[in-house]
Amino acid sequence: MKLERLLTMTMILINRKKVKAQELAELFNVSVRTIYRDIETLSCAGVPVISQQGVNGGISLIEGYRVDKQVLTKDELTSLSIAIKSALTTYEDSHAEAVLEKLTSIADSQVKQSIDHLFVDLSPWGPNTVFKELVTTLKKAIASKHCVSFSYSTTYGQQTNRVVEPHTLVQKGKTWYLYGYCVLRRDFRLFKLARMKNIIQEDSTFERKKVNLSELPWGKEWHQPKNLVNLVISFDKKITTLVEESFGAEHIDHEQSMIHISIPEDEWLYGFLLSFGHRIKIIEPLYIRDIIQKRAQEIVYLYKNENN
Repeated sequence: MKLERLLTMTMILINRKKVKAQELAELFNVSVRTIYRDIETLSCAGVPVISQQGVNGGISLIEGYRVDKQVLTKDELTSLSIAIKSALTTYEDSHAEAVLEKLTSIADSQVKQSIDHLFVDLSPWGPNTVFKELVTTLKKAIASKHCVSFSYSTTYGQQTNRVVEPHTLVQKGKTWYLYGYCVLRRDFRLFKLARMKNIIQEDSTFERKKVNLSELPWGKEWHQPKNLVNLVISFDKKITTLVEESFGAEHIDHEQSMIHISIPEDEWLYGFLLSFGHRIKIIEPLYIRDIIQKRAQEIVYLYKNENN
């Protein structure tokens, strides 16, 4: 741990002109006294560290001190830095921040400019403090192999209390999920973070089960044939671009202005289809057509009844 801290501290000092001892202490969660002992260790190892007292003081390296930058190529440095910056938009991680410091310290001006050419912001719109805290809490539970308990809401608002062995945080599309073993269901489940409330890290621990994440196991159940419905939909040519973006160009018959697609059926699908309003029309199957028609009538009745 100390060796890792010393290396990270060196990279930070290379990247910055001067750093306060208190700032380093807070970053590594150690005392200021420990930081000064680390500085002595670095000096003994030949790293030219300078400590200046006073208001404008701080810890720095002799100007011109550098380390070997040939560990990673420029493209590798850029890709890693972008990935870490993106991850840090959703949760707090001092280790990831330290790694980013290391990468930035060995990057030249060209790489640093390239890093700013692409920014992936995974955080939701608006203030995301609560969301960051939630992701951070779950990430810590996953790392320490502690169970988590929470109240979970179904699509229909039904509340259930769950105890879960958290394995992986998953971002699917624009939504974040927790993939873990549910004690209640005795199987792996995918939980939408937006539906989780009163999350508590339990004292009980668990042994991580063997899961091949490269196979995207959370998607297997979703695409089981029993859950799929074959849709035939006509659409207004004026929204061709939107239809291609939403359903995939490979499912579009442009001559007939028709969509042919197999898609999982659930409440999300009904809302998704209704979002197109009068621009699309369900042709098959008839029972889906009836569901959408009924939902549309309920919406009309709601507003008509309100006006009366």
